[in-house]
Parts: sequence; structure tokens; C-alpha cells
Amino acid sequence: MLRLPIPLCIALLTGSVMQAQSVDQSLRPVQRPSETAQAPAPKVVKPSPKVRPIARPVVIKKERAVTPEAVLAATSNAGFERWLKRFRPRALKAGISPAAYDRAFRGVQYDAKVIERDRNQSEFTKTIWDYLDSAASDKRITNGKAALETHRATLGAIESKYGVDKEVVVAVWGLESAYGEFRGSTPIISALATLSFDGRRGRFFESQLIAALKILQSGDTTPENMTGSWAGAMGHTQFIPTSYLEYAVDFTGDGRRDIWADDPSDALASTAAYLSRFGWEKDVPWGVEVTLPDGFGYGLVSRKIKRSPADWAALGVNGIGGNAVPNYGSGSLLLPAGANGVAFMVFKNFSVIERYNAADAYVIGVGHLSDRIAGAGPFVTAWPREDRALTFKERQQMQRLLTSAGFNTRGVDGKIGPNSVAAIKSFQRSVGMIPDGYPSLNVLNRLR
Repeated sequence: MLRLPIPLCIALLTGSVMQAQSVDQSLRPVQRPSETAQAPAPKVVKPSPKVRPIARPVVIKKERAVTPEAVLAATSNAGFERWLKRFRPRALKAGISPAAYDRAFRGVQYDAKVIERDRNQSEFTKTIWDYLDSAASDKRITNGKAALETHRATLGAIESKYGVDKEVVVAVWGLESAYGEFRGSTPIISALATLSFDGRRGRFFESQLIAALKILQSGDTTPENMTGSWAGAMGHTQFIPTSYLEYAVDFTGDGRRDIWADDPSDALASTAAYLSRFGWEKDVPWGVEVTLPDGFGYGLVSRKIKRSPADWAALGVNGIGGNAVPNYGSGSLLLPAGANGVAFMVFKNFSVIERYNAADAYVIGVGHLSDRIAGAGPFVTAWPREDRALTFKERQQMQRLLTSAGFNTRGVDGKIGPNSVAAIKSFQRSVGMIPDGYPSLNVLNRLR
């Protein structure tokens, strides 16, 4: 999902529902982000040589006509070749051998489609409920239960070794690649080299490219097999290269950490190892659905405010059944759709999943999918489905209007982070609205 290292969605997202799109591409390990996974490219059927038409000269002339797109592609390719010449010494200085470098870059070319994907991410966002409708769909739940049963022995062994609940590992697998169905077919070296050359986030992607070359040099896989998403996430659970180097494991004992193989064992174990490394607590939920009392002080809704379930119960915050939430340790309150949607009390494991992808929607998606795979039911509280998500331009407008009204968001970037949430809460209080900090269309209309 950005804190590094994050295997999915690769720092494209921050912890808000609006940034969970990466999950739909899948995601993180980016990406994390469809049912979250990218569909394969359509198969191209080549015409038989026996019936291949012979083009007339006039047709050939038109096909060879120089277009603005062709000029741009030629310019990009020329610049890419110059960049490669400058990059090679840096790669060798980082410990990549000349032989490994030349083997990895054999046939590598500038990939304009990667840049197109990077540039044209939609300004429209999904609401949390639309996202969860996909992330924890009936099909994904059913397939998750089937995957758990098929790989029960392996997942049980992984759970015993790393102390991470097997349903959570399966849920990450489901969101990242639809249980291995969509692992991505983009050559990773070409994609990362193109993104490094492009320069918009060149430093980040060049670090991933160096890491990918180290993976190849170690012999864990080959350039031909190193495929994944357009943004560089790889394998069943979409690790980015730097996370792979630090956390991937050889669970099968064959001497390779093969997260790309049809056998998902290494990938699933690597995901468990990653979550374990960041402090996963077995048999403790990521969060639970709760109810808030009338007149609740919404200033207490903050990830920074942590209290025991008993202390929250004393304030009227209880589980859906009306009883106090069991003592899972200190927890904080989260309202991803504001006061009119589902409320959660979240615990340490929420933060652990966040290390995989920082978007709240992704974390809730993994947590809820894992609960459903384990047999739990859907959320009881209804989502405000009559509402819609704000577009990027609308979020920018909200920030401008808030700031001009005296509620400084400290920037107009279209990202609803802590500063914008605090500004929204202050504005809501000033006009008598429930100060839940949710960037709704209703708030924007009031500002207008």
C-alpha cells in the first residue's frame, strides 16, 4: 500500500478511501489496487500466412506515414537509450555484475503503455461500500473458502511457523491477485526501467529496479519469469522488489524464493513472514463493528486516541450485540463513511495490515474478507449508499473553500489527509453539522 516497504500498490496510495483505487488494480505487495486484480490482455490471433493479403503500394505508404505519436515514441526511445547508458554504471556500483545486468536488459525497451497507465489514473474514486462490494464479494468469499480448503495443509504450516491467521493470508492473496488468477504479465525490468527514466517518481522506481536486478542476480527467478503489474508489484501477493528482498522466504526448501510459480507456497509464506515481522497478533481481530451512543463526542474518533474496550464501553461504545467488546488490547475508533456509516473499533492488527497497503479501504477489505472466509456475516450497519465519492477536482475545491473560509487545509492537493479532516471537523462544528470529518458531498455543498 506509503510506508516502505509495502508489497502492494507501491506508495501510490495513502490511508483514505479515495486512495484505495490501487487495490482495484491489484494490489500494493501495491497496486494496494477490478475485483482488485488486473485482467489479462486479450489473446491476439495471427492470420494464417496462407491467407495473408498483399498490401498495395498506396497502403504501405500510408502505414509508413510519420505521425505525431510516432515522433513522440521515437523521441522517448532515444531518451530511454541515453538513460540506460547512464544507469548501467549506477547499477554496477550498487553491486550488480555486468553479466547479470546485460542478461536482465536483453531486449528491454521503453514501454509507453506503462507511462500511459501511470499518467491516466482516474480522478474518480470509489466509496468504501463500493470498494467492499468488490473486495468482499460473494464470488471472492466463495473462492477464498475454496482456496483455503485446497491449500489447508500448507496454510496450516505457514500459520504455525509465522503466527499469522491463515484466513488473513488468504484474504491478502484474494485482494492482490484473485487467488493467483491475475498475477500480472508485464515484464518487471522493462516496466521499472521505463518508470525510472520517466522521472516523475524516478528515485523510487530506480530503487525498485536495482532491487529487481539483485533478485535476478541471486537466481530466485529469470528475467522471462519476472512479471507482474505495470507498477512493479510481483507474484501471487504482489510484492515490490525491495520488500521481496527483505521479507520473501523459501518455504518449499528448493533454494529459491519463487513467488511467481503456480505453486503459491512461497508467496503465501512470504506474506505471513511480512505481517509477522510487523507484529501480527494471532487470534486477535483487526477490528470489530461497534455502535456509538446518541450525542457521542466525535472528537474521540481518531487513530491517535486509544482506549481499552472497557473504557470505550463506559462511554457507550459497544459491540453490535450491545455488550462491551472483548479485551483485545487498546483500540481506536474509525468511521470510514462518517457518522452515517459503519463504525469500527480497530486494534494493532489493523496497523500491521496497513504496512502492506496504507489505504483504510484496503485494510478493511482484507480484514472483512478474512472474517467472511472464516464464516462471519456481513456488517450489520448500513452504508449511506445514497451518497457518492467526490472527484479529485471536487476534493480540491473543498480544500480551497475550507481554507478561504478560515479552516486551513495546508495545501490543495485533492488528498484528504489529517489536515483536511481537521479542517472539515472545524467547519462542521461551525455550522452545526456532526463533526465526523467525512468529506461528503453535503459538506461541499454547504461550503459552496
